[in-house]
Amino acid sequence: MVITLIGIAAGALIGFLYFKLVGCRTGTCPLTSSPVRSVLYWALIGGLAASGFGR
Repeated sequence: MVITLIGIAAGALIGFLYFKLVGCRTGTCPLTSSPVRSVLYWALIGGLAASGFGR
């Protein structure tokens, strides 16, 4: 469970950095036009990826 939480936190950080550094200039990108969506999406991906390592 701890590994999954670390993956979620790392994914959220990556999502925020992706939004700030890459982002979406036009505002039409579904995942990167909003910081909340970007953070939630990458947190989900990080949690799923990390949960595989805990087994």
